[in-house]
Amino acid sequence: MRLVQQLGEWFDERLQLGRTLREVMEHPVPRQTASWWYVFGSAALTIFVFQIATGILLALVYVPSGAEAWNSLQTLNQQIAFGWFIRALHGWGSNFMLAVVLIHMAQVFLFGAYKFPRELTWIAGVFLLLMTLGMAFTGQIMRFDQDAYWGLGIGASIASRVPVFGPALVNLMLGGPIIAGATLSRFFALHVFVIPGLLIAFVGLHLLLVLKLGVNEWPMPGRIVRRATYEREYHELIQRDGAPFVPYAVWKDIFFSGFILLCIAACALLLGPFGPSGQPDPTIIQTAPRPDAFFLWIYTLLSYLPPAAETPIMLIGPVIGILVLLALPFVAGEGEKSWRRRPIAVLTILLIAVALGTMTQLGEHTPWSPVMDAWSSDPIPTEYLKGRTPLEHQGALVFQAKQCHNCHSLANDGGKRGPALDSVALRLTNDQLIRQVIQGGGNMPAYGKNLSAAETTALVKFLETLHPPGQEPARDASRGVAVGAIEEQPSPKQR
Repeated sequence: MRLVQQLGEWFDERLQLGRTLREVMEHPVPRQTASWWYVFGSAALTIFVFQIATGILLALVYVPSGAEAWNSLQTLNQQIAFGWFIRALHGWGSNFMLAVVLIHMAQVFLFGAYKFPRELTWIAGVFLLLMTLGMAFTGQIMRFDQDAYWGLGIGASIASRVPVFGPALVNLMLGGPIIAGATLSRFFALHVFVIPGLLIAFVGLHLLLVLKLGVNEWPMPGRIVRRATYEREYHELIQRDGAPFVPYAVWKDIFFSGFILLCIAACALLLGPFGPSGQPDPTIIQTAPRPDAFFLWIYTLLSYLPPAAETPIMLIGPVIGILVLLALPFVAGEGEKSWRRRPIAVLTILLIAVALGTMTQLGEHTPWSPVMDAWSSDPIPTEYLKGRTPLEHQGALVFQAKQCHNCHSLANDGGKRGPALDSVALRLTNDQLIRQVIQGGGNMPAYGKNLSAAETTALVKFLETLHPPGQEPARDASRGVAVGAIEEQPSPKQR
């Protein structure tokens, strides 16, 4: 013990951390705040540290490559001792962390802890929530299975609808115009380096603000927050009825954090890891991809929104929601804290909880939107095959074999996931059709790696025949000008 004490003193003389640690441990808190309602913040921090530890173990085996990611997860599941258990711990840890953060945010809102002088603490918490959601989304992409592939396609489709900046956002998100190896590398960097780094920075800021401004007191009815007197009243409360965080309040945080870790381990042991499902393949579209539980409500929203309302609601709604959260402490920074005297706050939390719960439940059974009820065996209408050349007939076979009919309709026969193709030749030129087939875009995945050059040529030739009789297909006007200019140039003999 004497040796340990000497060693500790040696380090403290050089690092000068002893005084800081004592100040943190002896930080006074109001006695009534040492309750079970104030344990969620420390539990979220504990789970975050747990996620870092399990994530490092997974990163030792995981290969962030489009060709190897799925195989590396299979290796973890089947060949490495307890690899499946580490994956399960990390996956369930993500769900528990998001749940605890959401509960903590709701508790802070109901207890009025966002009011003066803790506005910046609340804002840091909002960004922590957004980054936790980002970690959950990028974590699902790491599985790079069918659900991850199509979920990423839906995310890219939403990003592409942003006015002006849409194409640039998609390129930034995917590392190019299509989902490929660069896509997974970018999401791996986001999931392992960028978002965790930001989380650590905001957690540090959040803890610093809690230490400097103190833990929010228990919201007693009638105790009004006034900017002119609150800080003096809070210090008087601490002096009159305060207690050191250690050991008075810390034991409940430790107990609850340990209970949460045991729950994560139990879920991992009994329910196992998430996925991966089938290997990502854009040609397999008889699929109903489901996001992870905390994003099912978005899935339901996309299914039930009318097409005309999808873009404005999906783009404007989140922005308004985030701005409301950020503006809340400045709009309602004074007044009553107790939830007993703030019925609108209680009703807001209840409505949000019921809405998200209902949409999450519906997401378990809701069909993927837009509606897809066709099969690749549905025949192409005969009017689209009459008088076609052999190459165009070959393109029709490619259209059938690659299941294009499942997403696109001809003569109102076929899927509704993509646009009808009856007059596609009026909208897109030859070059645009080739680019759309190879690179994808919007809701359509890229088929460049699933079609040979001959199949692509034949398919585009068939698509160029899809226009109403008597109307010429679209053409590139600049190409015609260029050809005319070449024809008008004099020959060498004329010169």
